Amino acid sequence: MAGLVAAVPGLVDYLGSVPPQSSAKERATRHALLNVASLALFAAGWLAGRTRHDRVKLAVQSVGTASLCAGGWMGGTLSFRNQIGVDHRYANAGKWQEARIDPDDGAAIEEVAHGLDVNQMKLVHVGGRRVAVGRTGKGYVAFQDRCTHKGGPLSDGMLMCGTVQCPWHGSQFDVHTGEVMAGPAEKDIETYDVHPRKKIGA
Repeated sequence: MAGLVAAVPGLVDYLGSVPPQSSAKERATRHALLNVASLALFAAGWLAGRTRHDRVKLAVQSVGTASLCAGGWMGGTLSFRNQIGVDHRYANAGKWQEARIDPDDGAAIEEVAHGLDVNQMKLVHVGGRRVAVGRTGKGYVAFQDRCTHKGGPLSDGMLMCGTVQCPWHGSQFDVHTGEVMAGPAEKDIETYDVHPRKKIGA
């Protein structure tokens, strides 16, 4: 029962916090499958014990314990390496913010940026696209949220002097041009205009 209850916040994080098309999404999927398999194996072991098949019970629950340990290790990696569900934002980064706008409403891109201080960012969902919107000393910027290395969420990283750093592996990008400033990423990110009546990606 406790395992089923614990699955609820895990499912919420899986659907809402884990960046799509990232190494964390693949890891989270394996983590979930291992946890479900563990629950099924422990249930099967319990049933085997009720029918006095003690050796079967021991074998099944041993496999369940192993899968539970593997799933727990992946869960720890999601928390500490991928920082899923962990508030690690740096000083003056501002409160975590998200917004959703119509992809055809270019004016809204500029509107959601207002209120940000210099070096602050927010995540904006533009249709099915995740866009990081921030403010630098030169003004407002918008760029793809997905790091080109392992898919880390750039909006959850650090913005400083026109450069954003991925929170997972430290890749850095120029938020005005999208150019890679430091690896391990090798591919530039997309940047977008932040002006009324301009669509993201136009």
